[in-house]
Amino acid sequence: MRAVRIHQYGGTETLQLDQVDTPVINADDILIKVKSAAINPVDWKIREGYLKDFIPYKLPVTLGWDVAGVVSEVGASVTDFKVGDEVFSRPDISRDGSYADYIAVKADQAVLKSTKLDFAQAAALPLAGITAWQCLVDVGQLQAGQRVLIHAGAGGVGHLAIQIAKAKGAAVIATASAANQALLTQFGADQAVDYNQGTLLEQIAPVDLILDTLGGDVQEQSWALLKTGGMLVSVVAPPSEERAKENNVKVAFVFIEPSSPILRELNALVESNQLIPFIEHRFPLEQIAQAHLQSQSGRTRGKIVIDVS
Repeated sequence: MRAVRIHQYGGTETLQLDQVDTPVINADDILIKVKSAAINPVDWKIREGYLKDFIPYKLPVTLGWDVAGVVSEVGASVTDFKVGDEVFSRPDISRDGSYADYIAVKADQAVLKSTKLDFAQAAALPLAGITAWQCLVDVGQLQAGQRVLIHAGAGGVGHLAIQIAKAKGAAVIATASAANQALLTQFGADQAVDYNQGTLLEQIAPVDLILDTLGGDVQEQSWALLKTGGMLVSVVAPPSEERAKENNVKVAFVFIEPSSPILRELNALVESNQLIPFIEHRFPLEQIAQAHLQSQSGRTRGKIVIDVS
């Protein structure tokens, strides 16, 4: 089978389309024939070697940890799936990934995909969707009627977070460039904020919860936007506990793990027409380097999907 692997850390030149053996599954695995995969920033951060101390791979490794496809084999102890089932997953990031014709995934990390999603949409949902859900619902404990600020609302995590927050009954404020203001409204934001038009403090009244997907100066500006007792949740850099005490707010840093219960929650929102992934770019597997460069540009709206088969 085909698999895009890295044999060393570095730039896009390290992405190599290899011919490899089809994975041999464990008793608790399913083998998925990959239809679509998706690009996430963690993919190229791993490729560049930024996470090599955090996730120590034995190279070569196949990248990609969003997948949608068809079950082609089930392990001896698996009872929840059968050959032919259409599934999606954010699999274990320590194993070989989804830039391949087949991927072995623990059965408890996959769920049946909604029939309202095609394979590309299903592949676009797991990692970013789990991230948004964990930040807003599990960690942020978002309640109906609260005000939530989502930075980079047109991005992969942001556009799903807007929809999830609206489904939970929150008032949603989202930031983006001038070119993406209409898109924020399309996703359901109650207030679309152009971050180039004055300071955020001038444009945004205090909020209960902030989802930070950018870090740096944006995280620094966020402190002044929180109500007393509010929460700042980041997926980029751990917010300062000292600053949190000074401002009488709570903070959290989220690095997600696979979660089939959350995938089922996302499926339910899809089924009730409250959630749909937005895909701006699609590439064939052979153009994986271009897909990585697009992700690294920081200018992608929604998700980037790889059409594998």
